[in-house]
Amino acid sequence: MSTSSGAAATRAPSTVPPTTRQIPVLWLALLASPVAAAGNAAVLILGDLGRSLGTPTATASWLVTTFALALAVATPLFATLLRRRGTRTALWLAAACVAAGTALMAISPWLPLLLAGRAVQAAGGAGMTAIAMNLAGTARRMGAISAATGILGAVGPLLGERLTETVSWRAALSLLAVTLLAVPAVGRRTTPAPPPAGDRFDARGALLLAVLSAGLVLLPYRPLPALAVAAVAAALLVPHIRHRPDGYVPAAALRSGHFRGSVLIALALSASYFTLLFAVPQLLVDRAGRPATSVAVGQMAAMITGSLLTLGFAAVSARLRHRTVRAILLAAGTLAATAAVLAHGTIVPLAAIGLAVFAATAANATQSVAAASAVPDRQRPAAIGLFQLGYLLGGALGPALATALVLR
Repeated sequence: MSTSSGAAATRAPSTVPPTTRQIPVLWLALLASPVAAAGNAAVLILGDLGRSLGTPTATASWLVTTFALALAVATPLFATLLRRRGTRTALWLAAACVAAGTALMAISPWLPLLLAGRAVQAAGGAGMTAIAMNLAGTARRMGAISAATGILGAVGPLLGERLTETVSWRAALSLLAVTLLAVPAVGRRTTPAPPPAGDRFDARGALLLAVLSAGLVLLPYRPLPALAVAAVAAALLVPHIRHRPDGYVPAAALRSGHFRGSVLIALALSASYFTLLFAVPQLLVDRAGRPATSVAVGQMAAMITGSLLTLGFAAVSARLRHRTVRAILLAAGTLAATAAVLAHGTIVPLAAIGLAVFAATAANATQSVAAASAVPDRQRPAAIGLFQLGYLLGGALGPALATALVLR
């Protein structure tokens, strides 16, 4: 893709067969967006979770970190499954994970089992996201999915707080089950599974990438051990990629400056957004004395506004230079972080969250297309999976950073 134009990204060939291109984008949005609501539902109920489980708030936040880490690790796995076995297999496996994880969350009385259920649930959500992004095809449709994700993410904190108060926190953490409503409609419109790919699954590459991702996410909690684990995994992964350039981590993607830049932008803006998402409401509740419901309503309004901006920006991004798109995203993310750190009162910090959600979701919409266009056609599902891994790693690092800075 040329660096002088974003239009090339939207003209990039789809990564899906022709018979699946016409799936209405609303079904794809319903498939992917409940993941954001499920992840954000815990923003305002960490204290309730801790009290119910008899643990500190920081310990209860592992339910958030585990969800985000499982999302990140499972996304490229499902991208590989899409490439090798087709959409239907990936779709029904993801649905099974969501159903099984939600059921375990609903009945488990112990934190370790809750964490396991949350991880299985999140793995299914990763599959739903990977499928929706692969079936989208253009920046405009990805923008619609990202905007819906942002809106559901905006509603998530307030919905989680209301469900916790009226039903239980288990209901709040079961919101991901809504994605199952889209499965029959998407499944009917997808092609049968293709023959299995001839190459062997790169299990070693998958394991090393998962260990590297876990090490990065755990950096705010245990810096030295996590750094050591990440360094060892990276040191082993580099020669492995040279040995298997078409394996789990395609060498063509890592050699592309467009791909690396897209992933780094998504990672940075996602981490900033999710840090503010968890830190700012807690600061407003604890230090400014604002009631949780009031904070949730203000946050929801700001995030919906930011998500609607994403929808408009994705529609016009094809007419902008690629560097201009990136400059706008980085400027918005920097302004959001600066305002959240330096501002006092209530309005400006909440506005900063709205600007941060715009920067992150718009980056997800526009830069995912750029990342997919930077590699050969046969590696585009893997490239989208790796891009989503970068974005979701930011989503895992954000709550961890918020815990380290604010929630202890």
